[in-house]
Amino acid sequence: PNNQTIVAKAIGIDYGKKRVGIAISDSLQIIASAFCTINTPDIFIFLDDLLKKEEIDCFVVGEPKNLDGTPTDSTAITEKFVEKLAKKHPQTSIKRIDERFTSKIAKQSILDAGIKKMKRRDKFLVDKVSSAIILQSYLDTK
Repeated sequence: PNNQTIVAKAIGIDYGKKRVGIAISDSLQIIASAFCTINTPDIFIFLDDLLKKEEIDCFVVGEPKNLDGTPTDSTAITEKFVEKLAKKHPQTSIKRIDERFTSKIAKQSILDAGIKKMKRRDKFLVDKVSSAIILQSYLDTK
C-alpha cells in the first residue's frame, strides 16, 4: 500500500479589483494547476463553497509590489482581502508570495503554449495562469 500521507490542497489566489485568479494544488502539494477566474465580488462565496468540497489547509495569496519592492495600487486592496480571508477562515493558513513577475510570466507561458492571440488577450486566462504561478512558487519553496 501507498504509505504517503494525504495532505490537504493549497489554493493560489491572484487577487485583483475586478477578477481573482484561482489555482489549486494536488493533495501532496507538489503541482499547481490553474483552476478558474472569478469576479472579485464573488470570491468569498466561491471559497466557502470550495472549502466544503475540498480539503484545503492553505491559501497562497500573491503580494503585489512594484519592481523596486514598493507597494502598488493593488497592495491595499489585497491587504484588506487577506484580513477578511483570515477572519472568515481562521483555521486555514495564509501564505504571501511576491507576485512581481507573475503576470509577465503568465503572459509568456500562454504565448509559449501557442494559444491564439484573441485568447491571449483574455484577462481571465492570464489571472488563472498567474494564480498557478503564484501557487507553484510557494510549493517549490516548501
